[in-house]
Order: sequence, then C-alpha cells, then structure tokens
Amino acid sequence: MIPERFRPVVEETAVLAQRFAAAGRRLYLVGGTVRDGFVGRPGGGAAFDESTDIDCTTEARPGEIETIVRGWADAVWLQGKAFGTIGCSYRGRRFEITTHRAEAYTRDSRKPAVEFGDDIAQDLARRDFTVNAMALSLPEVELVDPHGGLADLAAKVLRTPLDPEESFGDDPLRMLRAARFVAGYALEPAADLVAAIERLAPRLEIVSAERIRDELDKLLCLPDPQAGLWLVVRTGLAAQFLPELNALELEQDPIHRHKDVLAHTIAVVAKTRPDLTLRLAALLHDIGKPRTRAFGPAGVSFHHHDVVGARMARSRMEQLRYPSAEIAAVTRLVELHLRFHTYQLGWTDSALRRYARDAGPLLGRLNELTRADCTTRNRQKAVALERRMDELEERLAALREREALDAIRPELDGSEVMAQLGIGPGRDVGRVLAHLLEIRLDEGILGEAEIRRRLDRWWSEQHPA
Repeated sequence: MIPERFRPVVEETAVLAQRFAAAGRRLYLVGGTVRDGFVGRPGGGAAFDESTDIDCTTEARPGEIETIVRGWADAVWLQGKAFGTIGCSYRGRRFEITTHRAEAYTRDSRKPAVEFGDDIAQDLARRDFTVNAMALSLPEVELVDPHGGLADLAAKVLRTPLDPEESFGDDPLRMLRAARFVAGYALEPAADLVAAIERLAPRLEIVSAERIRDELDKLLCLPDPQAGLWLVVRTGLAAQFLPELNALELEQDPIHRHKDVLAHTIAVVAKTRPDLTLRLAALLHDIGKPRTRAFGPAGVSFHHHDVVGARMARSRMEQLRYPSAEIAAVTRLVELHLRFHTYQLGWTDSALRRYARDAGPLLGRLNELTRADCTTRNRQKAVALERRMDELEERLAALREREALDAIRPELDGSEVMAQLGIGPGRDVGRVLAHLLEIRLDEGILGEAEIRRRLDRWWSEQHPA
C-alpha cells in the first residue's frame, strides 16, 4: 500500500524504476523527497510539486545509469558523472540519479574522493543527517531507515548517522547546513553535534567560498532563520566566514538598550520577508558599529557606521563571491539604512525626491529594512516610527502620482540640450544635464517652456557676452 503522501512521486518514477528493475538494478528515492514527504517543506509548502527535483540512488554504476535513462529521458547531462551522478529530465521533471557511494575529504582538499558502493545502508550512513538518511525502495515502496531518521523527525532532533566528527570530516559544509535544518525544520541539535561544530569549525576553511555563500543564502531565505543564525554564532562557525557577525555580540546599542547589536541584528533579519537582498542587508546593516564605537558625554555612539558598514559589507561579500549586482544592492541598502531617521526633522519634497533618487529600484526594500530596524520594546516609540514611515510612504506615493518619481532625470535630454544651446557633445552637455537634474530634484517638473527658459538664463550667466 503506497502512503498517499508519496503517491505522486511514486507514480512519476514508476517507469524509471521498472527500467532499473529490468536491468537487474534497484532504485531508491532519497533526500528531500522522502524527508519532506513526511513533514512538508519549511514554510508550509507542499512536499512535492512541479518545482521538485527527484533524487535517487542505485547500485548501478554511472555508465549503467546513463544507458538505462537514455531512450526514456528527454535530456541527459553528464557533468556529475565522475562523481557518480547522472542528471536527466522527463516531461519537465528533473532527476538526479547517483551511484551508492562513500566519500570523505582528504585533509587539505576541497573536493571529496568518491568511492562507489553496492549497499544502500552504507550509502545512507554517509549522508549528512539522519532525517536525510532515509530512502524509499522502488517500485515496491518500502522505507529504508537504518539510522532512525523518521523517529528523529518526530522527536524534532538533528543528529548525524555517523559520529558527528566523522560526518563533518566527510564534508565540513555540513556544519553550516546543520543551521539550515535547525531553523527550517525546528529541530534541536544533539549535544554531540553542537560540540563537534565547536571543535571542527576551523575545518570550514577547506570549503570553497561559493559553497559557503550558497548555504548561507539558503539559511537566510527560510521563513525564520533565527535559530540557525544563533547556532553558527554560538559555535564559532560564523567566525570562519562572517567574523563581523560575532563582533556585534560585544557591542552595546544605545538605541536598542534591551539587546546587544547581535541580538538586534538577528531580530531585524527575522522581521524582513525572505528576500535574499533584503535579508543580506538586514544581516549586515550594523556591522560597521564595532569600528565606529565611541564614548562621549551622551554615552556610546556609532557615528557613520552606515558608511563604514557599507564598505565592510562590500569587502565581505566579495570574499564570499557574490555577484556584483547583489553586492551593489546590499551595500547601497546598508549605506542608506539610516537616511529615514532624519525625516523626523521634516522633509521637503526636494528631500523626498533625493531619497527616491538615491534608493532607485531599492526604494521598497529600503523602506522595509527601515521598518524592520525598529526592534524596541517601547511600544510608544515603535508606534511613532511606524507612523512616520506611513507618512513618508504616503508622501512618496503622492509625488509618484504627480511626477515620474521612479525614473528621476532632467526634463531635457542631451540631444535637446545641444539643439537648444547650439553646442556639440562634450563636458558642457554633462554640466548642463547635472544642473537640470538639480532643478528637477529641487522643484519637480516645471514643463518644457519653463525649463527651456531656465536653461537659456543659466547658460547666459555661465557665458556672459
């Protein structure tokens, strides 16, 4: 009897399983397909839908797998063949089929040494956590669970199939992945797992920056990543790839007096929606505080931590190999995250235009970050900030209706300027456009006749007869 929750994926793999059986080989569903079939995805998503990739394992060697899937799959790719994985797709569904294996990193290698095996139990023992070390045999659909993964899911415990030091020795990235599973599935890490991370954290240095970055991104995009972030900080793991995070724990924030800057930062991350750019900005928005901390008559201050933090964020993201566009967006948000707080002094329409111009397409995210940055327990202060943010966004909306606020530019373009003044391309055109942009920011849209009149007057003042 097929458990109802697995029926869709079993039906989609039925023909494939029959092809393996005809070749005298066994096929097993493994990984997230099995785990999420029991508990669902983080955030309440369906365990199996059109976006789900299907992971399988088999004792068949890579060449045999390729032979079996050809003639059935719509496409086959072999980039992972040397590591035992054949990828293919059928009617839009992606499959990854991997030979049973045992793998371990050598001391200084960033790539595992792959050994193929014939035993599903041995294969499952080399997987990261017991909740991922379950398989469903096909086509008869029987659970293979030698390490108690299903019981651990029920008990909300995160363990490794082998001794955690051996498991993390196989792949040190699993230490960071543990944070994702703690946060995503509300699991409590076993004491020996935590102790192993504390001892082996420096081992993360052999993992490539790209793999660390990708795992951090997955953690940050969970509905609530707080438990995972606390795990990487408290075990010392964050110090291996994001030391700026640990540094925040020592800084007392005079604004958010009820928590240190680290606690405030993690709370801000959780208050933002799971958008990667926004979450990265929330994680990094205060990292400039340790370098700018100063003591004065009014207590502790962090003047210009926004500017310093933006530079630090750029440097760290470059080391983690983030794309340049992502780096630019996050550092801009960090740089601008305090701009709103001058709004309580009163903003003119000109200031609103400049705020929108400086934020550009990040304006919505900047406003979201600003709202999330309020973590005070003082209800009166929180309500006052929300009220000011509401007013700011209402005024921005009103300006957007009157003006092309999302694309602020001079009312005349370069060609129109050259025609109006009878000049050719060169620095003068750039100077004129910069002047016209200042008028646009200060006064809004004046209309073609008025802006041309202003241009003629300014040009004559710059070039008196």
